[in-house]
Amino acid sequence: MIKIVITDGYTLNPGDLSWQPVEQFGELFVYDRMQPHEIVDKCKDAHIVLTNKVPFNAATLARLPQLKMIGVTATGYNIIDVQAATKSNIAVCNVPAYGIASVAQHTIALLLELTNQVGKHAASVAAGEWTNCPDFSYQKAPITELAGKTMGIVGWGNIGQQTARISQALGMELCYYNPAKKEKAFAPWLPLPELFAKSDVVSLHCPLTPENTGFVNAELISRMKASAFIINTARGQLINEQDLANALNNGRIAGAGLDVLSTEPPNALNPLLNAKNCIITPHNAWVSREARKRVMAVTVANIEAFLNNKPMNKVN
Repeated sequence: MIKIVITDGYTLNPGDLSWQPVEQFGELFVYDRMQPHEIVDKCKDAHIVLTNKVPFNAATLARLPQLKMIGVTATGYNIIDVQAATKSNIAVCNVPAYGIASVAQHTIALLLELTNQVGKHAASVAAGEWTNCPDFSYQKAPITELAGKTMGIVGWGNIGQQTARISQALGMELCYYNPAKKEKAFAPWLPLPELFAKSDVVSLHCPLTPENTGFVNAELISRMKASAFIINTARGQLINEQDLANALNNGRIAGAGLDVLSTEPPNALNPLLNAKNCIITPHNAWVSREARKRVMAVTVANIEAFLNNKPMNKVN
């Protein structure tokens, strides 16, 4: 009988979805959370493993001789040593395009919080400051209008393009950077230094690679306008966090909205946790119920296709 192990099921299904569609394929073991040192013991007889953020490196894979498929319940698969999996004849399948609307929406939510400071003003009203104010209107922080500003998108994939469309609807001008220019792009391509210099908002939507790790650094940030914002809903490792914290604390740029950090959960000493004008959400841009239902449906389809010797969404 096929044994299926889910290593960190709570993130995908905190209780509002059902694992029954996965259970139809074999004996199912669901762990809400799994520490790296527990992987081999709990997955040693598994034929299929489903993981979101629990990593599988070469050493771990070598100790799982029964494993034939890893289903990543996300789009990014940098947690898997894909080369080692290929050598061990383990199929690695991901879930592409499930969170386009949700992540783009969250990107704009972070931007609007930076420009409109809704949370700060709502807290002010709740604290009684409007009740005791001599004026009918006041502001706790500057409010910025986005119409006419330039949105620079780094990474012209599905999420980047959806973010661009929403930005366009707000009246923003567009530009983008992608390693390869896109023929049908509805925005002009700019090299990274020029994009950072021109944009009022830079939003990151690119996958993490060895080549772009930490590319948002002091040198690139120094090209930005003092009034500009950085938004990151992609991967935390894209940013040199100390460089960004320094820029925020020194007023080099106006603010940052982040849904991801280099280590998650973050170390208490992460410099961005207390940086000025830095809004951080706990990597939850993707967790709308609608998006998670899509992840579940595609994961089930991936398993079925693999068992029928017609694997889909393979990354190796």
